Amino acid sequence: MLYLKCPPYGVKSSATAAATTCMNGSYALGSTFYVSDIDKPLQDLAFGDLCQVEWMYLTSWPTEIKHTNISCTDNHHMLLYGFELSWLKAYCKNDDPGYAMLSDHKVICYKPPLMPKIFLVPLIVGCLVYGTILFFLGKFGLGVLFIVIFCICKWRRRHLSIYDSIEDFLRSDNNIMPIRYSYKEIKNITGKFKTKLGNGGYGSVFQGKLRSGRLVAVKVLNKAKSNGQEFINEVATIGRIHHVNVVQLIGFCVEGTKRCLVYELMQNGSLEKYIFSPQESASNSLSCEKLYNISLGVARGIEYLHNGCDIKILHFDIKPHNILLDEKFNPKVSDFGLARLYPTDKSIVSLTAARGTIGYMAPELFYRNVGTISYKADVYSFGMLLMEMASRRKNLNALTENSSQIYFPFWVYDQLQDGREITIENDTDEEMKLAKKMMIVALWCIHTKPNDRPSMKRVVEMLEQDEDLLEMPPKPYFYPLDEPADEVREENSSRLFSVISSVTGSKE
Repeated sequence: MLYLKCPPYGVKSSATAAATTCMNGSYALGSTFYVSDIDKPLQDLAFGDLCQVEWMYLTSWPTEIKHTNISCTDNHHMLLYGFELSWLKAYCKNDDPGYAMLSDHKVICYKPPLMPKIFLVPLIVGCLVYGTILFFLGKFGLGVLFIVIFCICKWRRRHLSIYDSIEDFLRSDNNIMPIRYSYKEIKNITGKFKTKLGNGGYGSVFQGKLRSGRLVAVKVLNKAKSNGQEFINEVATIGRIHHVNVVQLIGFCVEGTKRCLVYELMQNGSLEKYIFSPQESASNSLSCEKLYNISLGVARGIEYLHNGCDIKILHFDIKPHNILLDEKFNPKVSDFGLARLYPTDKSIVSLTAARGTIGYMAPELFYRNVGTISYKADVYSFGMLLMEMASRRKNLNALTENSSQIYFPFWVYDQLQDGREITIENDTDEEMKLAKKMMIVALWCIHTKPNDRPSMKRVVEMLEQDEDLLEMPPKPYFYPLDEPADEVREENSSRLFSVISSVTGSKE
């Protein structure tokens, strides 16, 4: 801060300084405090020749000095604030531009290294650790990326190969009668999949309506679980046949991974909800006569699959859920996803794995020493279905109150063999005769050895003939034993309970 004494207008304007004129009695007009925050010589401040520096004062006033006139109050504050002086650097040599610090009342001069050693080691270790982490993350990220790309390519190749195999099948088989729809047409038929009728492991079923007004059921196969073979089985079997007791395939859709099947709509759903419904549920209960007629229709449908076509069609999954009922309760065999086609002159079937549903699968699908796999596997499944229709209960029930009825066919055989009547609630005498006939035919069908079972043609004949003309079959058993059944009853019982435990355990 400079105090100048100049004549009027003796100080020229400067962009690097700020000035003010303070009027009081001690100084004459023209006295000026000149403040500069730039380290410049006096001759560079552009004073007039007649100006005199009365005195100079140092200040460390922290407020920013704007290059305009400042007030006398600011001058006063600057004078009061004084100036700050650092004297530690004076003890250090000029050629040692280090830092000065006070330690134990002594001044120490030193030249600091570029990086203190105390910080250097952790820095190096940290760089190595983080570098290693980043390296493995990058390597892992690239590995995951390559794996994802590989899986996508493999998935696309798999589905494209499935699509190609389906297309090859459709092009090679000129006997396929159903209509091929586009996926857009399927969406229009189902109203963009508005009404859902049910779903399962195979996919979902939606109600639809053709342009002719006919109601249909559209099965949309599950992309994740479908390998294309089930679709080919369905189209190859019911796509070439027409029978009153086999569900009709109206059309299908194949577009990339999208696969749909269009069937005639069965208004009354599956047989399962009618034979296993509680007795008090009148809406779902069917009379024994109605169930007998349904069983006869199912038998005729299966017999047609075995002998009525130019090829032999084995269903391998006959069960209540796969028997559909139309508005007049006419039965139709459905769901040919596990079916196999064989020449009519071929009686033995080769399978790489067991197929079907537990409780309806023939023993030869599990045990090789029982016999060869043939159309008799469907006969066994029908026998288990027929027994459940006659009794309106599951064949295997570990929760029943009467332990002798855990496996119902054994109990039925003992009752009939001993001449005791089997009564079913709300059935008339005539209906009881029908139920007895159905049970006897079922016992013939569920023989352990395939050679002991009748053909489906013979099954139809037995269902149509009088009940008094039917002979009782030998007692059924679980395993192919050479001993008579009466001698091994206790052994069979123990094995029965082990089978029940395994079945109930698998359900849980």
